[in-house]
Order: sequence, then structure tokens, then C-alpha cells
Amino acid sequence: MEVIKISSRSRQELVEITSKLRQKLEEKGWRQGMLTVFCPHTTAGITINEAADPSVVQDITGTLAKLVPEGANYRHMEGNSDAHIKSSLVGCSEQILVERGDLVLGTWQGVFFAEFDGPRSRKVFVGFVPGSE
Repeated sequence: MEVIKISSRSRQELVEITSKLRQKLEEKGWRQGMLTVFCPHTTAGITINEAADPSVVQDITGTLAKLVPEGANYRHMEGNSDAHIKSSLVGCSEQILVERGDLVLGTWQGVFFAEFDGPRSRKVFVGFVPGSE
């Protein structure tokens, strides 16, 4: 298992980590199999979506902020219940096929760390299960 460190700059943002994952594939020599990307934080997540147009990321974070507003009448005393809910909606992991040493993603897809309670220093775990060539 490997660790990728991430620093967020705002309370809610999507940080693209596709290049960090590709770098990890190259460093470890992982060529064919399944990559698992896991976020161990209850107020953050992992998602795959369009990485070519930054307005998509803005639409996602803006819509999540409207659906689950910060400071609503939540019971959790720490004041970050919205972040916990958004994390549950997005999910804490993704599995990505690896073929010929690269991530199997669509043309416009990227992998994002979803921060909902930042800014913070975070970590993401990356595991690899080799497949047959």
C-alpha cells in the first residue's frame, strides 16, 4: 500500500490527483491490474469525473453546497455535519483498472480528492492488485 499526501486550500474543493496516481504507477512499476484509491477521512472523499473543463468541478461543488448547506440545523456538535454528509454522498474510494501501466479512464475523466472540511493536509491510500498480462 502506498500513501499520497494532499493539501487542500479551501473548505470545499475537488483536487485532481490523476497525475499523482500515474506517477505512483510508474514509480512502482504497476502495469496491469486494479488500483484502489481510498480516503480514510470522514469529511472527504474520492470521485471520478470530467477533468477537462473546470466549470464541471465548480458545478459539482456548488450543487453539493446547495443540497447540503453548511450551518443548517444539524445535531453534530463540531459544526461540520455538512462535510460528513457530502463525504457519504461522494464515497470514500474508487477502483480503477490499470492496463499497460496507465489508468483506464475515459477521454475527459480525472480522479479527484473531494475536500469538504478544509483547508487541511490529508492522505489517500493507494493499493494495487496485479492482473494477468
